[in-house]
Amino acid sequence: MTYCCGILVREGLVMFADTRTNAGVDNIATFRKLHVFKDAGKRIMAIAAAGNLSISQTVLSLLTEGFDNPDNGERETLMNAPTMFQAAQRIGKAIRAVHATEGTALQSEDINFDVSFLFGGQIKGSRMRLFMVYPAGNFIECTTDTPYLQIGEHKYGKPVLDRAMHYDVELYEALKTSLISMDSTMRSNLGVGLPIDVLVVRSDICEADLNHRIEAGEPYFHDLRSRWSAALRQAHQNIPRPPYKTEITPKT
Repeated sequence: MTYCCGILVREGLVMFADTRTNAGVDNIATFRKLHVFKDAGKRIMAIAAAGNLSISQTVLSLLTEGFDNPDNGERETLMNAPTMFQAAQRIGKAIRAVHATEGTALQSEDINFDVSFLFGGQIKGSRMRLFMVYPAGNFIECTTDTPYLQIGEHKYGKPVLDRAMHYDVELYEALKTSLISMDSTMRSNLGVGLPIDVLVVRSDICEADLNHRIEAGEPYFHDLRSRWSAALRQAHQNIPRPPYKTEITPKT
């Protein structure tokens, strides 16, 4: 299981992913799920992956090594895509190519072809964009109405984003909210866990403003978790008790 999220606000992009993989209670490991591709000052792209690890790694390798376009004979990779839209199309194409070669073998072993990606970033001269790519290779794009996309175990962290996130949130406030969303997920699902990889990119810079791994015991994240729990308890205590039950006046 995993939890990955991308948040696109006016000032830029925040993406984060946990690193836990779980093939049973006695087979837990750490793998990077947030991958950054960059050409300094020209483009920066990030892919977060959820689902079957072998499938996602194969898709990422195919996007890095490239595949031949039969129409023009060019070698297409993620890094030579002319637009973010066409780069998202190439991710979908790579997913379908892996399904064509591996899908039958996986099905024979009763293994679902389960993979999805968040893809965000910017190419110089165009706007920053964020996409979610499905197992079939089709995708949707993030909009200003709901400026975030999630994959993996997203249900526990979604209420935090629904209440706090909008397009005009300051970039590092968006990062703070994303970490609260991750903490909420980790509290309720043991399949999601530290370390957490975080990427922050400001619009029109094409460089990472922050590319950081949060390890277990990091002071800020530990403090954030403690403060959020305390704030929730205090908010709960400050809300009046429900008035629905009629109080019985004691007999004198």
